Amino acid sequence: MDEKLQKVLANLGYASRREIERWISAGRISVNGEPATLGDRVTENDEIVVDGRRVQRKAEQKATRVLVLNKPIDTVCTRDDPEGRPTVFTLLPRLYHDRWIAVGRLDINSSGLLLFTNNGELANRLMHPSYEIEREYAVRVLGQVSPDTIKKLETGVELDDGTAKFVTICDAGGQGANHWYHVTLKEGRNREVRRLWEAVGHKVSRLHRIRYGPVQLPRSIKPGRQEELDSSTTDLLLELVGLPKQEKQKVDISKQRRGKYQKKRRK
Repeated sequence: MDEKLQKVLANLGYASRREIERWISAGRISVNGEPATLGDRVTENDEIVVDGRRVQRKAEQKATRVLVLNKPIDTVCTRDDPEGRPTVFTLLPRLYHDRWIAVGRLDINSSGLLLFTNNGELANRLMHPSYEIEREYAVRVLGQVSPDTIKKLETGVELDDGTAKFVTICDAGGQGANHWYHVTLKEGRNREVRRLWEAVGHKVSRLHRIRYGPVQLPRSIKPGRQEELDSSTTDLLLELVGLPKQEKQKVDISKQRRGKYQKKRRK
Protein backbone atom coordinates (compact mmCIF):
# COMPACT_ATOMS: atom_id res chain seq x y z
CA MET A 1 0.00 0.00 0.00
CA ASP A 2 1.12 3.55 -0.67
CA GLU A 3 0.69 6.43 1.76
CA LYS A 4 1.21 10.18 1.65
CA LEU A 5 4.85 11.09 2.14
CA GLN A 6 4.14 13.53 4.98
CA LYS A 7 2.06 10.91 6.81
CA VAL A 8 4.86 8.33 6.60
CA LEU A 9 7.47 10.73 7.95
CA ALA A 10 5.11 12.00 10.66
CA ASN A 11 4.45 8.42 11.81
CA LEU A 12 8.19 7.88 12.03
CA GLY A 13 8.46 10.88 14.36
CA TYR A 14 10.23 13.35 12.08
CA ALA A 15 7.76 16.20 12.58
CA SER A 16 4.09 17.05 12.19
CA ARG A 17 2.53 16.65 8.75
CA ARG A 18 2.27 20.43 8.36
CA GLU A 19 5.95 20.90 9.17
CA ILE A 20 6.96 18.12 6.75
CA GLU A 21 4.95 19.82 4.00
CA ARG A 22 7.11 22.90 4.59
CA TRP A 23 10.23 20.72 4.32
CA ILE A 24 8.98 19.35 0.99
CA SER A 25 8.40 22.87 -0.34
CA ALA A 26 11.88 23.85 0.83
CA GLY A 27 13.47 20.96 -1.10
CA ARG A 28 14.76 19.14 1.98
CA ILE A 29 13.23 15.77 1.01
CA SER A 30 13.77 13.48 -1.98
CA VAL A 31 12.12 10.24 -3.09
CA ASN A 32 14.09 7.75 -5.17
CA GLY A 33 16.67 10.41 -5.98
CA GLU A 34 14.16 13.03 -7.14
CA PRO A 35 13.00 16.11 -5.20
CA ALA A 36 9.76 15.37 -3.39
CA THR A 37 6.61 17.30 -4.23
CA LEU A 38 3.42 17.92 -2.27
CA GLY A 39 1.03 15.05 -2.92
CA ASP A 40 3.74 12.39 -3.36
CA ARG A 41 2.78 8.91 -2.15
CA VAL A 42 5.34 6.27 -1.22
CA THR A 43 5.53 2.54 -0.50
CA GLU A 44 7.94 0.56 1.68
CA ASN A 45 10.17 0.04 -1.37
CA ASP A 46 10.70 3.75 -2.05
CA GLU A 47 13.88 5.42 -0.82
CA ILE A 48 13.23 8.59 1.17
CA VAL A 49 16.04 11.00 2.03
CA VAL A 50 15.66 13.89 4.49
CA ASP A 51 18.44 16.49 4.64
CA GLY A 52 20.83 14.08 2.92
CA ARG A 53 20.12 11.15 5.25
CA ARG A 54 18.25 8.04 4.20
CA VAL A 55 15.09 7.30 6.20
CA GLN A 56 15.05 3.89 7.87
CA ARG A 57 11.54 2.62 7.23
CA LYS A 58 11.71 -0.90 8.67
CA ALA A 59 12.97 -0.06 12.12
CA GLU A 60 11.16 -1.59 15.10
CA GLN A 61 8.04 0.36 15.98
CA LYS A 62 8.81 2.67 18.89
CA ALA A 63 6.52 2.98 21.87
CA THR A 64 4.41 6.13 21.88
CA ARG A 65 5.55 8.62 24.49
CA VAL A 66 3.85 11.83 25.59
CA LEU A 67 5.28 14.63 27.72
CA VAL A 68 3.45 17.37 29.61
CA LEU A 69 5.42 20.62 29.83
CA ASN A 70 4.48 23.68 31.87
CA LYS A 71 5.60 26.33 29.39
CA PRO A 72 7.02 29.47 30.99
CA ILE A 73 6.38 32.94 29.60
CA ASP A 74 9.07 34.36 27.23
CA THR A 75 9.79 31.00 25.54
CA VAL A 76 8.87 30.23 21.93
CA CYS A 77 7.54 26.98 20.48
CA THR A 78 9.88 26.71 17.48
CA ARG A 79 12.91 24.41 17.46
CA ASP A 80 15.27 27.19 16.40
CA ASP A 81 14.56 30.87 16.83
CA PRO A 82 16.37 33.33 14.52
CA GLU A 83 16.16 35.98 17.25
CA GLY A 84 17.91 33.70 19.74
CA ARG A 85 15.00 33.57 22.18
CA PRO A 86 14.66 30.56 24.53
CA THR A 87 12.75 27.66 22.94
CA VAL A 88 10.61 25.05 24.67
CA PHE A 89 12.57 22.22 23.02
CA THR A 90 15.60 22.99 25.20
CA LEU A 91 13.43 22.09 28.23
CA LEU A 92 12.76 18.52 27.03
CA PRO A 93 14.74 15.34 27.71
CA ARG A 94 16.90 14.17 24.84
CA LEU A 95 15.61 11.42 22.56
CA TYR A 96 17.97 9.05 20.76
CA HIS A 97 17.06 8.14 17.14
CA ASP A 98 13.72 9.91 17.63
CA ARG A 99 12.35 13.42 18.13
CA TRP A 100 9.71 15.29 20.10
CA ILE A 101 6.81 16.83 18.18
CA ALA A 102 4.81 19.68 19.73
CA VAL A 103 1.04 19.27 19.86
CA GLY A 104 0.00 22.82 19.01
CA ARG A 105 1.63 26.00 20.26
CA LEU A 106 1.36 28.81 22.77
CA ASP A 107 2.57 32.32 21.95
CA ILE A 108 5.60 33.82 23.68
CA ASN A 109 3.48 35.69 26.24
CA SER A 110 1.34 32.68 27.17
CA SER A 111 2.15 29.90 29.63
CA GLY A 112 0.87 26.52 30.70
CA LEU A 113 0.26 23.07 29.31
CA LEU A 114 2.04 21.91 26.17
CA LEU A 115 2.00 18.30 24.99
CA PHE A 116 4.89 16.66 23.13
CA THR A 117 4.99 13.21 21.58
CA ASN A 118 7.26 11.06 19.42
CA ASN A 119 4.20 9.79 17.50
CA GLY A 120 3.60 12.03 14.49
CA GLU A 121 0.17 10.62 13.68
CA LEU A 122 -1.00 11.16 17.26
CA ALA A 123 0.26 14.76 17.19
CA ASN A 124 -1.48 15.44 13.88
CA ARG A 125 -4.83 14.05 15.02
CA LEU A 126 -4.75 15.86 18.37
CA MET A 127 -4.28 19.15 16.49
CA HIS A 128 -6.73 18.49 13.63
CA PRO A 129 -10.00 20.48 13.91
CA SER A 130 -12.10 17.45 12.86
CA TYR A 131 -11.39 15.74 16.21
CA GLU A 132 -12.64 18.77 18.19
CA ILE A 133 -10.23 18.27 21.10
CA GLU A 134 -11.08 20.73 23.87
CA ARG A 135 -8.48 23.18 25.12
CA GLU A 136 -9.09 24.98 28.43
CA TYR A 137 -7.43 28.25 29.44
CA ALA A 138 -7.30 30.46 32.52
CA VAL A 139 -7.56 34.03 31.23
CA ARG A 140 -7.12 37.31 33.10
CA VAL A 141 -8.81 40.22 31.34
CA LEU A 142 -8.86 43.94 32.02
CA GLY A 143 -12.16 45.65 32.79
CA GLN A 144 -15.66 44.69 33.83
CA VAL A 145 -17.20 42.12 31.47
CA SER A 146 -20.96 42.49 30.96
CA PRO A 147 -23.41 39.56 30.63
CA ASP A 148 -24.10 40.65 27.04
CA THR A 149 -20.38 40.38 26.24
CA ILE A 150 -20.22 36.89 27.73
CA LYS A 151 -23.23 35.85 25.63
CA LYS A 152 -21.61 37.26 22.50
CA LEU A 153 -18.39 35.31 23.15
CA GLU A 154 -20.45 32.11 23.53
CA THR A 155 -22.60 32.65 20.41
CA GLY A 156 -19.89 33.83 18.01
CA VAL A 157 -17.58 36.72 17.15
CA GLU A 158 -16.39 37.55 13.66
CA LEU A 159 -12.58 37.45 13.37
CA ASP A 160 -10.27 37.97 10.38
CA ASP A 161 -10.27 34.22 9.66
CA GLY A 162 -13.96 33.56 10.29
CA THR A 163 -16.44 33.28 13.15
CA ALA A 164 -15.13 31.97 16.47
CA LYS A 165 -16.60 31.38 19.92
CA PHE A 166 -15.89 29.86 23.29
CA VAL A 167 -17.58 26.55 24.08
CA THR A 168 -17.80 27.53 27.75
CA ILE A 169 -16.93 30.59 29.87
CA CYS A 170 -16.75 30.29 33.67
CA ASP A 171 -16.15 33.15 36.08
CA ALA A 172 -13.02 32.37 38.14
CA GLY A 173 -12.96 35.49 40.32
CA GLY A 174 -10.55 38.37 40.75
CA GLN A 175 -10.09 41.77 42.34
CA GLY A 176 -9.70 45.31 41.10
CA ALA A 177 -9.44 46.00 37.38
CA ASN A 178 -8.49 42.40 36.49
CA HIS A 179 -10.79 39.39 36.42
CA TRP A 180 -10.15 35.70 35.73
CA TYR A 181 -12.21 33.41 33.50
CA HIS A 182 -11.85 29.78 32.47
CA VAL A 183 -12.67 29.32 28.78
CA THR A 184 -12.70 26.33 26.45
CA LEU A 185 -12.23 25.99 22.69
CA LYS A 186 -12.43 23.06 20.27
CA GLU A 187 -9.89 24.39 17.79
CA GLY A 188 -6.44 25.93 17.87
CA ARG A 189 -6.34 28.95 15.58
CA ASN A 190 -3.46 31.39 15.98
CA ARG A 191 -3.91 33.54 19.14
CA GLU A 192 -7.63 32.74 19.08
CA VAL A 193 -8.30 33.29 22.80
CA ARG A 194 -6.61 36.69 22.82
CA ARG A 195 -8.29 37.77 19.57
CA LEU A 196 -11.75 36.81 20.80
CA TRP A 197 -11.42 38.93 23.93
CA GLU A 198 -9.86 41.83 22.02
CA ALA A 199 -12.73 41.72 19.51
CA VAL A 200 -15.18 42.54 22.32
CA GLY A 201 -13.00 45.29 23.78
CA HIS A 202 -11.08 43.48 26.54
CA LYS A 203 -7.31 43.09 26.67
CA VAL A 204 -5.86 39.80 27.96
CA SER A 205 -3.17 40.40 30.59
CA ARG A 206 -2.51 36.72 31.41
CA LEU A 207 -3.16 33.51 29.46
CA HIS A 208 -2.42 30.09 30.92
CA ARG A 209 -3.49 26.77 29.34
CA ILE A 210 -4.62 24.28 31.98
CA ARG A 211 -6.06 21.39 29.92
CA TYR A 212 -5.71 19.73 26.52
CA GLY A 213 -8.37 17.09 25.92
CA PRO A 214 -8.37 14.77 28.96
CA VAL A 215 -4.91 15.90 30.14
CA GLN A 216 -4.86 18.42 32.99
CA LEU A 217 -1.73 20.39 33.92
CA PRO A 218 -0.72 19.04 37.37
CA ARG A 219 0.01 21.69 40.01
CA SER A 220 3.17 19.76 40.85
CA ILE A 221 4.80 20.64 37.51
CA LYS A 222 6.46 24.02 37.93
CA PRO A 223 7.10 26.40 34.98
CA GLY A 224 9.89 25.07 32.78
CA ARG A 225 9.50 21.51 34.06
CA GLN A 226 8.03 18.47 32.33
CA GLU A 227 6.67 15.04 33.17
CA GLU A 228 5.92 11.97 31.06
CA LEU A 229 2.39 10.58 30.97
CA ASP A 230 1.88 7.04 32.18
CA SER A 231 0.82 4.33 29.73
CA SER A 232 -2.88 4.42 30.68
CA THR A 233 -3.19 8.16 29.96
CA THR A 234 -1.21 7.77 26.73
CA ASP A 235 -3.61 5.00 25.68
CA LEU A 236 -6.52 7.32 26.49
CA LEU A 237 -5.13 9.92 24.06
CA LEU A 238 -4.58 7.28 21.38
CA GLU A 239 -8.15 6.00 21.73
CA LEU A 240 -9.54 9.54 21.71
CA VAL A 241 -8.31 10.06 18.13
CA GLY A 242 -8.99 6.52 16.86
CA LEU A 243 -5.49 5.06 17.18
CA PRO A 244 -4.86 1.60 18.70
CA LYS A 245 -3.62 1.18 22.25
CA GLN A 246 -0.04 0.12 22.77
CA GLU A 247 0.88 -3.47 23.39
CA LYS A 248 0.73 -4.43 27.04
CA GLN A 249 4.20 -5.91 27.08
CA LYS A 250 5.86 -2.62 26.19
CA VAL A 251 7.85 -1.09 29.03
CA ASP A 252 6.19 1.84 30.78
CA ILE A 253 9.12 4.24 30.43
CA SER A 254 7.41 6.97 32.45
CA LYS A 255 7.63 4.81 35.59
CA GLN A 256 11.33 4.24 35.03
CA ARG A 257 12.24 7.91 34.86
CA ARG A 258 11.35 11.27 36.28
CA GLY A 259 13.37 13.68 34.16
CA LYS A 260 16.24 11.21 33.61
CA TYR A 261 16.70 8.06 31.56
CA GLN A 262 17.62 4.75 33.11
CA LYS A 263 19.86 2.65 30.91
CA LYS A 264 18.82 -0.62 32.53
CA ARG A 265 15.70 -1.84 34.24
CA ARG A 266 15.95 -2.70 37.88
CA LYS A 267 15.67 -6.36 38.58
